[in-house]
Amino acid sequence: MTAGPERIARWRAQLHAARDTLGQRFLANPRPGAYLAKHSQTIDRLLQDIWRSHELPATAALVAVGGYGRSEMYPQSDVDVLILTGDDLTEAAHGRFEPLIALFWDVGLPIGHSVRRLSECLEESGKDITVQTNLLEARFLAGDKRLFGRFRQAFQAQLDPLAFFEAKLLEQSNRHGRFADRAMRLEPNLKESPGGLRDLQTVQWVAQAMGLPSQITALAQTGLLTAGEARRLNAAARLIGELRIRLHLAAKRREDRLLFEFQESLAQQFGLAGKGPRRAAELLMQRYYQAAREIGFANELLLGILRQRLYVLAKASPIEGAPGFLRRDNLLDLADEDLYAREPHAIFQTILTLQRQPELKGLAPNAYRALWRASRDIDAAFRRDPANRAAFLAIFREPRGVTLAVRLLHRLGLLGRYLPAFGRITGQLQHDLVHIYPVDEHTLMVLRNLRRLAVPELAHEFPLAHRLLREFTRPDLLYFAALFHDIAKGRGGDHSTLGRAVARRFCLDHGLAKQEAELVAWLVQEHLTLSRTAQKEDLSDPAVITAFARRCGTAERLTALYLLTMADIRATNPQIWNAWKDKLLRELYLSSRRALEGGAPVRDDIETRKQQARAALQLYGYEAGVEQALWSKLDDVYFLRHEAQEIAWQTRRLLPLLKREDTVVRARLAPIGEGAEVMVYAPDEAGLFARICGFFAAMQYTVLEARIHTTRDGHALDSFLVMDEANRAIPYRDLLSYIEYELAAALKAKRPLDALGGVRLSRQLKSFPIEPEIVLAPSDNYAGYVLSFTAGDRPGLLYDVARILAQAKVDVSSAKINTLGGRAEDVFVVNGEGLAQAGARLALEQALLGALKL
Repeated sequence: MTAGPERIARWRAQLHAARDTLGQRFLANPRPGAYLAKHSQTIDRLLQDIWRSHELPATAALVAVGGYGRSEMYPQSDVDVLILTGDDLTEAAHGRFEPLIALFWDVGLPIGHSVRRLSECLEESGKDITVQTNLLEARFLAGDKRLFGRFRQAFQAQLDPLAFFEAKLLEQSNRHGRFADRAMRLEPNLKESPGGLRDLQTVQWVAQAMGLPSQITALAQTGLLTAGEARRLNAAARLIGELRIRLHLAAKRREDRLLFEFQESLAQQFGLAGKGPRRAAELLMQRYYQAAREIGFANELLLGILRQRLYVLAKASPIEGAPGFLRRDNLLDLADEDLYAREPHAIFQTILTLQRQPELKGLAPNAYRALWRASRDIDAAFRRDPANRAAFLAIFREPRGVTLAVRLLHRLGLLGRYLPAFGRITGQLQHDLVHIYPVDEHTLMVLRNLRRLAVPELAHEFPLAHRLLREFTRPDLLYFAALFHDIAKGRGGDHSTLGRAVARRFCLDHGLAKQEAELVAWLVQEHLTLSRTAQKEDLSDPAVITAFARRCGTAERLTALYLLTMADIRATNPQIWNAWKDKLLRELYLSSRRALEGGAPVRDDIETRKQQARAALQLYGYEAGVEQALWSKLDDVYFLRHEAQEIAWQTRRLLPLLKREDTVVRARLAPIGEGAEVMVYAPDEAGLFARICGFFAAMQYTVLEARIHTTRDGHALDSFLVMDEANRAIPYRDLLSYIEYELAAALKAKRPLDALGGVRLSRQLKSFPIEPEIVLAPSDNYAGYVLSFTAGDRPGLLYDVARILAQAKVDVSSAKINTLGGRAEDVFVVNGEGLAQAGARLALEQALLGALKL
């Protein structure tokens, strides 16, 4: 018997109607568990009806497996089924299942199917952990029930719980590595990311393989979880499960990533509204991160307990010099589970013992759970206790294990309880197109980066910073500054100023000397200053260096700020850090250090650069004095803005071509190790800067810096540092030749400055646009104006700005291009006759705002 078109249409209509009804009821009364069960039951009835409508072999069974097998059917999940047959079923009989599978698809079921004989199922499950896991949750639907019973009996008989545990642990470790990247931080996968539903399912699978119940409440009844732990875990699973259901309903496709375009609308469905500077989506993401941390805690705890049941444990032995603690299989355990209730001081002593015993690899489950419970006992009296304060400081002063110790404090909730201000930033995400981590995770990354700078094996990464940190007498003060630098995020107002007060109070309360407390507080207050100065100010201007050095006041403060800034930027977003930013920070640090130590005056510095450039030219066979043919056309500003090796390179390239009147373009790999340095020498004319920017925009290259100089004889001598953000694999010789030839041709053609077409915005920028800000003000140091703006970054942004400036007959003297993730913060020094008039400046600002708005 086969189903006709009318019956197929009826099945399809029934399925759609049932799903629509379930979705509407869920949105009106969200109960994730009930929805998943009823959705599974709806599909059960449909599949059973279809199975009965076909004449199928008697020795065959329809079996639900995977998520469908455990009756957890999300709106867009695949319907995973196994058609199980007896070993004696012929190939011809197997062919009778093909129309059935096609019909499943015809009625609108996203089927994931396999047709296997009983022996094949058992053989494959023994070889493939994924197959074994799917079959672990097999559930009978229709057909030969006795065949299914024989399968279950044989499957359980060959299941090795210890091997299964080890395989799932390895699988989880690999999955965490795949789903812990940048994208998963901003748009986490509700199923696969660390702390997602899969972490909970991994525990349930292992428990089931060991013959234990898999449901959370049932696990609590076996003693693996307390009633309170089960309630919190159920609440976290419910939140993420509800999010996943709502996401599927909104996307109308199988989408498990919490994409930007859905975050705001889902937040509204949860009844959340923006508060002050924080969007509703950010509040939703904070709830998600907190739930993910709860699942992550339960995963670590329960897998540790199950491991103890599977392995033969060595006898525990006391730890010398650490009364109350035991060593059990290289894990720290407690001699008495009531230790923390009797001796609250032991809470931080546990962490110190781990740091001081390098052979210990972590906490035994009993100690892990006891510490987590002890977080509830951290109150105001605990925080005021001098012994606890001393122990907390000691954790940061230990020579090893600081990062792991602080991460453990955070994972167990101890850090947020001891520092309530830190608890408030836990899970707090900001959609500023810059930060990709919640504030708490970013803070711990800053601490990690500072610790890495001191590791001798990693000294090659940042040699200067490594040496400075090794010479810094009190690195713990840097760690405290890292801990507090973003502590006031999300409160409204200047988080640096608010954080300074919190940091200073902490230091004084914990007995640090006033001078030490002031250093930490100052670092928190100024933690953005070095970065802003390096990336927005003209570092060739002696006044900029002098002002910044005065702001630091001492070499100690300058060094501390340099180290903190490096660690901070690199912990914000891995894509933000590059060799160019490294060079800027290092240049500002060294110049300011020299100023603080009474360095040479500007004129001596210029002469030194000239001497170094001459020496480099002589290495290439140039006679002394030949450089004057070019240098006589250049003023002091040029020599201040360029390093000696850049001066020498440009001189070598231009000396043979000075008598030519046409455009010269030369390019080389940037000395910083990334990107290309491009020099343009051409008759100065309106629109030149815009055309150069347009060329690089068409190449999809990012301009990191532009130094614009006009020679005394009316030529433009411009330098650009550009980088391929797409990291395309283009041979550098081909690339440099292409830039030299094509850019020169484009400048000679003098085509109209037309707008670029087909510009695509990132999904994040579409969902969370930045309101552009523009400041146009007279320069303190130049006979011109400083134009700065903040806007969402996009392809061709710099070209659009340059095009508008050209149309307004405004010349660009220099440009600092600062891209922070998806956020552009650019600064230009500009001049033009019309800028003296207020009306002209207003018109220019309005035109730029129009171009910057998305």
